[in-house]
Amino acid sequence: MNAPEKFPLFALSAWSAQQLANVEQALSLWVAGPAAGPAPADLCEAMRYAVLDGGKRLRPLLVLAASEAVNGNGQAALRAACAVELIHAYSLVHDDMPCMDNDVLRRGKPTVHVRFGQAQAMLAGDALQALAFELLTPEDASVAAATQARLCRMLAQAAGFQGMAGGQAIDLASVGRPLTSDQLHYMHRLKTGALLQASVMMGAACGAATLAAQNALRDYGAAVGLAFQVVDDILDVTADSATLGKTAGKDAAQDKPTFVSLMGLQASRDYAQQLLAHALASLDASGLENTHALQALADMLVNRQH
Repeated sequence: MNAPEKFPLFALSAWSAQQLANVEQALSLWVAGPAAGPAPADLCEAMRYAVLDGGKRLRPLLVLAASEAVNGNGQAALRAACAVELIHAYSLVHDDMPCMDNDVLRRGKPTVHVRFGQAQAMLAGDALQALAFELLTPEDASVAAATQARLCRMLAQAAGFQGMAGGQAIDLASVGRPLTSDQLHYMHRLKTGALLQASVMMGAACGAATLAAQNALRDYGAAVGLAFQVVDDILDVTADSATLGKTAGKDAAQDKPTFVSLMGLQASRDYAQQLLAHALASLDASGLENTHALQALADMLVNRQH
């Protein structure tokens, strides 16, 4: 028997199922699908392998939930949701390669470089990154030009040297080195938190929100982004590879600094709950009425088991 949902007035499982069905259908169509035409040397196959049939799709769900909260343009939100997932997928392809984290398991299956070779994996990641921005700039009038530009800028900032790529650079430079709490927080605000926070803000950019609501959503995104990484560090030492769908215990084996190594296991669990409380308080302060999905997603992200 499944445990009751913490937010009984909002059926997260039913909402997520519908949203994920829309995202999967769009990704299958847009990621090197039949309409894309032929691609050289099985590049399409590697791209689709990296993106389809796996992953929690947390970032797309945050985009769509935030868009709902501000009564956003559904077509813009769906494109933004898929674009964020493509950036996330490309980052995983590259991070798993031998020159980075050298991992062989992702989403319960061999990593892209194991399946297709390192050169093809690098190209697939590059192509997915480019496709993300193509999705944000449709040729028709479904997304206003100003919204296109704003979404592209948000995603580029979150993915670049002041976001995900910068955080990964710090991560690689920190192996075997002790980090202070401030340094660890800074690394993960960039590496993990930036794209999760951008998911929320890109969803909000698909509609209209007051400055106060935007600031509240930004605080919410920062809190859930950091909480997600804290829980990831916890699961790395408490769950097995089959449950996670990726190699468990990897951080300790590679002597990487984590919240657990810095704070301890129980303190990390307590910290994740504090961040959840902060995220929910931010939503309360937003003045937005339809934040049920964002509330439930925050709870799910922090209390997940994989």
